[in-house]
Amino acid sequence: MLKKIVIANRGEIALRVLRACRELGIKTVAIHSDADRDLKHVRLADDSVCIGPAAAAESYLNVPAIISAAEVCDAVAIHPGYGFLSENADFAERVEQSGFTFIGPKPETIRLMGDKITAIEAMKAAGVPTVPGSDGPLDDDDQRTLQLGREIGYPVIVKAAGGGGGRGMRVVHSETTLLGAISLTKAEAGAAFGNDTVYMEKFLENPRHIEFQVLADTHGNAIHLGERDCSMQRRHQKVVEEAPAPDITLEMRTEIGARCAEACRRIGYRGAGTFEFLYQDGEFYFIEMNTRVQVEHPVTEMVTGVDIVKEQLLIASGEPLRYVQQDVRLRGHAIECRINAEDPKNFMPSPGDITQLHVPGGPGIRVDTHIYNGYRVPPYYDSMIGKIISHGETRDSAIARMHGALSETVIDGIKTNIPLQIDIMSDSQFAAGGANIHYLEKKLGL
Repeated sequence: MLKKIVIANRGEIALRVLRACRELGIKTVAIHSDADRDLKHVRLADDSVCIGPAAAAESYLNVPAIISAAEVCDAVAIHPGYGFLSENADFAERVEQSGFTFIGPKPETIRLMGDKITAIEAMKAAGVPTVPGSDGPLDDDDQRTLQLGREIGYPVIVKAAGGGGGRGMRVVHSETTLLGAISLTKAEAGAAFGNDTVYMEKFLENPRHIEFQVLADTHGNAIHLGERDCSMQRRHQKVVEEAPAPDITLEMRTEIGARCAEACRRIGYRGAGTFEFLYQDGEFYFIEMNTRVQVEHPVTEMVTGVDIVKEQLLIASGEPLRYVQQDVRLRGHAIECRINAEDPKNFMPSPGDITQLHVPGGPGIRVDTHIYNGYRVPPYYDSMIGKIISHGETRDSAIARMHGALSETVIDGIKTNIPLQIDIMSDSQFAAGGANIHYLEKKLGL
């Protein structure tokens, strides 16, 4: 078992990792910026180290400072959480070259799956369904590119190989604008990601966003934990997630999940990960893999009973998976609402002091948050301040419990998106299930 780890993150995920470590008897080191001295996990950790000023580039993205913190505190491993450096292959490589365990995939696996083109090639080899496209990067042969567009069929989407999070992509509806769109996307990708490679895919106009959670160890074992529906999005950012996904049959889950697990075995995957798909007209199309723990992992934990973060730690310790596929049973339904410190109407961030806090409770309610009475939400980082998760025997009961939990939550002193979440829980289309990824933006008039 790992004896002591550095938690290389902040906020609710840092506290989540700390709690899992406590259950396993692992000591913790909380790194933090000047602005985050009062974070809850910093107060609770066995050791804490300030690694720089508020700016993320000088603290949470400061690789030498993070590794130095591990050295001075005698840690043996580093958990990256999500965001920041969690999918940075160079960081994972530096960690392991410095003699520490990276709690996540091997650096070469992160590189493989971080490049959308090589990831698609690996998935095709494993039998995972992918979106029809250019099957590789676009070159300077304009006539070949135009012919590809005709073969794929419009609309198409031009994507940066190194992109992510909704950046580095452009939808093209006709041949006359294709070459210009490619040129713009290449320029943006080069500036944003240091890699101007782009590729082209069929643009699915009304898909849902379905993702499969996987776990894989260092002994060749891999399983899936079912799927999540993350279609309630605003500007490619998830707002509500649920498990299992409405209208996905056991046969679909078994087939696609098995292919994801097989892909993990083929590429030598290690740890927790997520295969993301677009789903339309009964077909799944792989789009990318997230080589880390996801923000929405609690809904999978609630329906499977598997503690995903503890499994990450056990896998990093060299332990074999404690589950085989036959052990995984989905029980009931779970929903997660992300709670953000932002104006619910214009979505502007709302940092400031929390003057009063009351978190909800009752049967089937879980709250993952780092905030507390008197906590100051800083303006420097992502606006998410917590997650409310509900679980019920049915989807309807999970929605009802979530509606009640949101209604009794009090966060004074700042604005939050709770009114928006209550509106979603009251929405007839959401209640019916199966809304596509554009539904929320249309509802909001965006």
